[in-house]
Amino acid sequence: MTGNLLIKQGTIHNAVQREPFVADILVENGKISKIAPVLEGKEANRAEAIIDALGLDIYPGFVDAHCHMGLDGYAVGFAGEDFNELGDPVTPQLSAIDAVNPQDATFRMARESGVTCVATGPGSSNVIGGTFCVLKTFGTRVDDMIVKEKAAMKIAFGENPKSCYKDKGLYSRMSIAARLREELTKAKIYEKKLEAAGYPNQIDYTKLPAYDVKMEALLPVIRKEMPLKAHVHRADDIFTAIRIAKEFDLDLRIDHTTDGALIAEELAKEGYPVAVGPSFGHATKYELKNKGFQTPAVLAKAGCQVSIITDSPVIEERYLALCAGRAIFYGMDEFDALSAITLQAARHIGAEDRVGSIEEGKDADFVIVKGNPFAVDTKILYTIIDGKTAYQS
Repeated sequence: MTGNLLIKQGTIHNAVQREPFVADILVENGKISKIAPVLEGKEANRAEAIIDALGLDIYPGFVDAHCHMGLDGYAVGFAGEDFNELGDPVTPQLSAIDAVNPQDATFRMARESGVTCVATGPGSSNVIGGTFCVLKTFGTRVDDMIVKEKAAMKIAFGENPKSCYKDKGLYSRMSIAARLREELTKAKIYEKKLEAAGYPNQIDYTKLPAYDVKMEALLPVIRKEMPLKAHVHRADDIFTAIRIAKEFDLDLRIDHTTDGALIAEELAKEGYPVAVGPSFGHATKYELKNKGFQTPAVLAKAGCQVSIITDSPVIEERYLALCAGRAIFYGMDEFDALSAITLQAARHIGAEDRVGSIEEGKDADFVIVKGNPFAVDTKILYTIIDGKTAYQS
């Protein structure tokens, strides 16, 4: 199915309003062009294909706000491990788009499970790791799948950079924070030198600083054109990320947020978007000791903007909806849980203008099921991405 599409009489959970409703959806050129109780006549005749969704439930395509899909090959090993650059703790110049492999099996698994859009990027070995990209999970060439090529700059605190660089000058959390401050300060100085040289309009080449690929990559961050995407688990690391963001007047996203339930009121007061996960599995290090599916519920009830993430491949992407289901079991409101893997997740990665809800003008990304997608035994019937059938059971 590739042309204009009419989805008839499904029960729509649009992630904007709490109550579902029955309506028709017309898709044209990969976008949602019309939602109405009944579409017929000229509008309906524009459809080249029809899905009878009577008795079925239609959700926005699921969105994962933090993973490493496509950068860590499924059943590959070292040859497919491209998400951590261990030669340098500061690598803002790296871009996820240059390592994503759309042929990896995880993309197929994601589509089969209703995941239509992800933010994927560098891991947490480095103090500054490089840029995340936002992409659809359907396609053969990454350039054609991109929603945002440079969506956020990855930074990391805590045990991962400590363990990776403890013999190379980053032994403590103090060193990690100091190194981040150093690079941000250098970027601000670099920007001032560019301005003094008249860049980019009337350039005085005698004043132009030597090209620095790292500083160039950080310019969108210090200009607040790109958020920092902070890997933080422990409460103290979360507050260090906030402290530095405030010092330099930067945009910030808080990812993992393992200790979030301990500081929920403080995080609500600060107002930064938070993403929680991965919450399945064993606590493999000290800073994960408070992990659990109760955290999204506590944060949402406190008033935080909450996303639920897999950190794929830590949790496979195909279990994103199940993670939301476990959060519901542990007290999260079902609508909040849906939003955490749709609209709130899209907001977290700056893609809410295109994905995350079923609204006219947005990308035609849908999950069609019979039943509740958070239940382990619910079968996904269709995953539709940009108006095309990416999976059909």
